[in-house]
Amino acid sequence: MAKKVEKKETAPVALEPSRVKVYYETEVVPALQKKFGYKSVMQVPKIEKIVVNTGLGDIKDNQKSMQTVEKELTQITGQKPVYRKATKSVANFKLREGMNIGLKVTLRGRRMYDFYDKLVSIALPRVRDFRGVSDKAFDGRGNYALGLKEQLIFPEITYDQVEKIRGMDVCIVTTAQTDEEARELLRLLGMPFKK
Repeated sequence: MAKKVEKKETAPVALEPSRVKVYYETEVVPALQKKFGYKSVMQVPKIEKIVVNTGLGDIKDNQKSMQTVEKELTQITGQKPVYRKATKSVANFKLREGMNIGLKVTLRGRRMYDFYDKLVSIALPRVRDFRGVSDKAFDGRGNYALGLKEQLIFPEITYDQVEKIRGMDVCIVTTAQTDEEARELLRLLGMPFKK
């Protein structure tokens, strides 16, 4: 007769909040309230989501290379990317409707704060000849777009295993109403804007 195994009850492990989120709540919110005169804490802008995109371009026919890019993006963001498909056919680019043409990851919550922390404190300073990012890349509604030329600036990527250097777009979506509010929010959160 088989022995009955008792399951031990374990309490769920509570993760400590991201250091960027703690810094936002303790330092950034009061500073923004003071500067812009918000009456409520709920009016203070915050980062809503971060979207990371990369194009497949020349390897859209090569399944193995596409899986390599997918693996790299998963390592960088900590979340599995979604394939983006072509919405219409373009003969000049040998592109048919429904082909995979890119990868996209939308980060929210803890993963978003962790990725932002890694981007600002580790990845951007590793860019060659880095003098800061442009403070003019806002879209008029408080969202910030940033282009990265290579995936090698992230510590998860091993140089020897990289098949080809690829760029990616990082779009930081905020709840700010104006570019000035969003610029101040990101500056207080450590985004290294050019002087």
